[in-house]
Amino acid sequence: MSMLVAALIFVPLLAAALALLLWSFGASWPIRDRALLAATMRGAPGATAMWPKTLSFLLFLVALALGVLSLALADHDGGGWVLTLTGAVIGIVFLARGVLGYTEGWKARTPNEPFRTLDRKTYSPVCLVIGTGFVVLALMRLL
Repeated sequence: MSMLVAALIFVPLLAAALALLLWSFGASWPIRDRALLAATMRGAPGATAMWPKTLSFLLFLVALALGVLSLALADHDGGGWVLTLTGAVIGIVFLARGVLGYTEGWKARTPNEPFRTLDRKTYSPVCLVIGTGFVVLALMRLL
């Protein structure tokens, strides 16, 4: 059961990592140009450019590492309490980001479309699922 939960976390993290890797090389996939990609990924007013390519690459490494960490959490014998605590903290961070997407303060800070709609319909729910998965994996390691 824990491998299924880990796989359900790993897939969206791997997809995000691959997109970030492509963006770090200057691609705008799956959007037709970088200006629209910036509007899709950044909701801040006046955001017309993507973040620096080096940041995209660093985020690629983080997303990939989080995906690998989710798979490591499925192994109940490895990592000890440090891995369990790390998974729980990461889960709480993802849950907080997911909830944040539905607050009025976040809506005011990120009003640009299409980010606003995508955040409400996709980004925040995916963060809630990933966060729940990490917390579940951490709890499964304790039981």
